[in-house]
Amino acid sequence: MALKTFSTYAFLCLSIIWPSFCTKENPKLVQDENPKLFQAEIIFVHGIYVMHLSIGSPPVDIYGSVDTGSDLVWTQCEPCPQSQCFRQEAPLFDPKKSSTYNSISCFSFQCVIAGTNCSEGDCIYSLAYGRGLHGSFSSGNIATETLTFGSTSGQPLEMPKIIFGCGHNNSESPNTRSNRTGTIGLGPGSSSLISQMATSIAGKFSYCLPHQGSSTINFGGIVAGAGVVSTPLIIRDHYYLTLEAISVGNQRLEFVSGGKYFIDAGNIFVDTGVQRTLLPLEYDSNLKLVMSNMIRAQPIEIKIGEPGLSDILCYNISSQPELPEVTIHFKGADVKLSPSNIFQNFSDDLMCSAFRGGDANTIYGNIMQINFLIGYDTEQRTVSFKSTHCANN
Repeated sequence: MALKTFSTYAFLCLSIIWPSFCTKENPKLVQDENPKLFQAEIIFVHGIYVMHLSIGSPPVDIYGSVDTGSDLVWTQCEPCPQSQCFRQEAPLFDPKKSSTYNSISCFSFQCVIAGTNCSEGDCIYSLAYGRGLHGSFSSGNIATETLTFGSTSGQPLEMPKIIFGCGHNNSESPNTRSNRTGTIGLGPGSSSLISQMATSIAGKFSYCLPHQGSSTINFGGIVAGAGVVSTPLIIRDHYYLTLEAISVGNQRLEFVSGGKYFIDAGNIFVDTGVQRTLLPLEYDSNLKLVMSNMIRAQPIEIKIGEPGLSDILCYNISSQPELPEVTIHFKGADVKLSPSNIFQNFSDDLMCSAFRGGDANTIYGNIMQINFLIGYDTEQRTVSFKSTHCANN
């Protein structure tokens, strides 16, 4: 199915996306010779960011978690017995009712791209997320389908023959209340939405995660304007950046923890599907010590029962702790965080750190990304940051 077209903009001021914008101080998305700018709504729901798209013909709404840390796009599909699927508010996608749904055989190139398995001649997938009892999973069939996006013109844009997973056996993490229908994988792998759209969006996308409410993700165009800082992007299995140090007040902690956690370039990857930033255990311990020494309140350490992860640093909200300035020093880019990027309310009484130590990957989580316009250019290999207000409403 042919894509619908719309007029070309030399510059797209963010007033189109965030109406309060359009001054010289605010960032711009420059379309950079790409006449098509696909868009989708991002909604914050109970700690998870979900993207609103439509799938199939006629189109059916899906709400997938926004995940730069994984690749495959999948959604729950009929048949999906209640015992094998999690609850969702939107109707389940029924492939039998879509004229553009196509199943994939084991021997097709799409099955190779998806990097999946075979069962009785059908291409199938099985994915696991997270750790142990706190993890989730999805399995089902690999197929192709038409996805429908919004656009800068306000008219829908269709992207046909997108490889996706039709999930028939799925679970969510405990206590998840996002009302999502699946996951939108935005990683660098060949089966991700970004890779499949690459020629249409020139390998570029950007998003702005709101503290609450909704915002927009843009496919195509680059982030530009006053105050934008950029750092080299290293693409391996994830989108890696180079973390050089973290400053707390006037004290700079160099990121030189050594061992398997540290390499010269590409030592932390960006993951919108993880809330807290994960740091090597020793570095996390040093960071918490420096921070607690600067905060004039009694610290409390809370243990969240996930294997291999440290306690988190918390304070009673009633103590009204004054938080120091924190800057993340990526290579060539100093990203100054706001207090809400460092601590968030954990309960009615406690505010807790947006970082913790881990024994595995080093990850830049979504809390530290809130209220930043973040643009990825996978062709020029850069990631750009601009502090801003993300919510549409």
